[in-house]
Amino acid sequence: MHDIPKKVTEILIDKLGIAESEITPDANFVKDLGIDSLDYAEIVMEFEQAFDIRIPDDDAEKLQTFGQAVKYIEAKVK
Repeated sequence: MHDIPKKVTEILIDKLGIAESEITPDANFVKDLGIDSLDYAEIVMEFEQAFDIRIPDDDAEKLQTFGQAVKYIEAKVK
């Protein structure tokens, strides 16, 4: 079992150059982390590859915070 929060954090740091200190469970991707829709689409693809899951667009739109993304991925991976 992957350490999902850690991996999600790594992806955000790698892809966007976000400081680890900015990534909190309540961090909103758009408001707090400044992620635009193009970056977000790329991140969703990274999540899909990293965890070998499929994230439909409808679901991706609902994942607005780091914590929501982690919970969603944890549920999908099980």
